[in-house]
Amino acid sequence: MECTLLKVVFILLVLGILNTLVHGQGTRVGFYSSTCSQAESIVKSTVTSHVNSDSSLAPGTEKTAFPNLGLRGFEVIEDAKTKLEAACPGVVSCADILSLAARDSVVLSGGLSWQVLTGRRDGRVSQASDVNNLPAPSDSVDVQKQKFAAKGLNTQDLVTLVGGHTIGTTACQFFSNRLRNFTTNGAADPSIDPSFLSQLQTLCPQNSGATNRIALDTGSQNKFDNSYYANLRNGRGILQSDQALWNDASTKTFVQRYLGLRGLLGLTFNVEFGNSMVKMSNIGVKTGVDGEIRKICSAFN
Repeated sequence: MECTLLKVVFILLVLGILNTLVHGQGTRVGFYSSTCSQAESIVKSTVTSHVNSDSSLAPGTEKTAFPNLGLRGFEVIEDAKTKLEAACPGVVSCADILSLAARDSVVLSGGLSWQVLTGRRDGRVSQASDVNNLPAPSDSVDVQKQKFAAKGLNTQDLVTLVGGHTIGTTACQFFSNRLRNFTTNGAADPSIDPSFLSQLQTLCPQNSGATNRIALDTGSQNKFDNSYYANLRNGRGILQSDQALWNDASTKTFVQRYLGLRGLLGLTFNVEFGNSMVKMSNIGVKTGVDGEIRKICSAFN
């Protein structure tokens, strides 16, 4: 699955870049102001350059694992790391680059900025089995909530961060089970809007097209906005795990609040997304002398 911004920092946890829970001790805004003053501008310019040449990269700043097959964009992180190593060798961590790039990619897609605390260090442990902690395309709401709760994130964080699906695409193979033979009588997932179902079946042929790309937020895949939630309300969520947010009462309320439905206290998606990203980025942080500063982000030193 491609382009789930919520996992930008989550993947740092499960791939071992961050893996000790100390809630951001030692991190601060502008951590590199005296040691590598151009650090944030280098990351921003690198992300901007790549996005300008391929706008689909904005939501893809994640590392590949099974739930993220087809992800692109990690080369942007490596490019930024190469430039930072040339400017300030051994100073800026990959964990910080990823967090900064996540923020910058949202802004480039029309979202609001947020302050990123920096000063993280990279982990020395990475276990492939940990990817099972990542949200999967067919996860129920209960399973999603359990995975988020295990990292100290609540139901609002879940609905907010999954809203990162407002930009980008996924492959047919990750939701084709919903299009045919989903029920015991061979019908498709009844939660899909009938007119939308026929479109998806055409875009994802039964015996081919497994790797065809489909926008996660139909009609607004390159813009960071709340239209993703409107699609859930209208039965146009692509992934089973996404549409489940509307079908489950515990998460539906938050979707409705992001849509500003009358009678509910509204939530502003852009603002809350930044808040939840800050909360997520403070999970499992290594600082001080813990961990290391990787020379390349894809391997330990």
